[in-house]
Amino acid sequence: MDSIAKILLAEDEPALGQIVKESLETKGFQVLLCKDGQEALDVYYKAKPQLLVLDVMMPKKDGFTLAKEIRMQDENIPIIFLTAKSQTQDVVEGFTLGGNDYLKKPFSMEELIVRIKNLLNHRKDNAPSQMNIGDYTFGFRQQTLAYKDEEPVKLTHREAHLLYHLNNNKNQVLDRSIILKKLWGDDDFFNARSMDVFITKLRKKLKKDDSIQIVNVRGFGYKLIC
Repeated sequence: MDSIAKILLAEDEPALGQIVKESLETKGFQVLLCKDGQEALDVYYKAKPQLLVLDVMMPKKDGFTLAKEIRMQDENIPIIFLTAKSQTQDVVEGFTLGGNDYLKKPFSMEELIVRIKNLLNHRKDNAPSQMNIGDYTFGFRQQTLAYKDEEPVKLTHREAHLLYHLNNNKNQVLDRSIILKKLWGDDDFFNARSMDVFITKLRKKLKKDDSIQIVNVRGFGYKLIC
């Protein structure tokens, strides 16, 4: 990274919060530690961090509620959830609300650091600025999608990267395991469910052009047909 990345860490367990903060700082990150969701929201508006690490179960404002409110202001900032919850519906809810990644407690600091770097580095992709997908214009760097002469809609960070890889493999199967490891860092069950959520979102945003389909090739991956 060219400059020090500013990370907002919201964690209500003081000991864990301090351990994570110090570990990230040893790797060169600037960390803003908050003890509850409301404090995290206030700090977010004041400090404008580059990435959020949010505990799900927090006082005053839980992580999901916090992410939902922040997503109304910024659709692109990467969000990683930290949680002891491991039910499928909780994972799906987190990604539906705009989360980019999901780490279950207890977790290793090495894994958290890899996921943070992965999300931050994805913003530096040297992909073409614009590309055509059927009747849509896809602005990868701008993270926008415009249908014909209509105003462009914003894509999230992960939506843009997933669509970029689907388009690069147009009319071919995009291997599920490879893309999960590339964008999520692991091809486990929870990340696979996350990818399904983002595929559903992309289908809705591409539905104005009937010639475009994102097909699930069971057991292999997805194919963008255009």
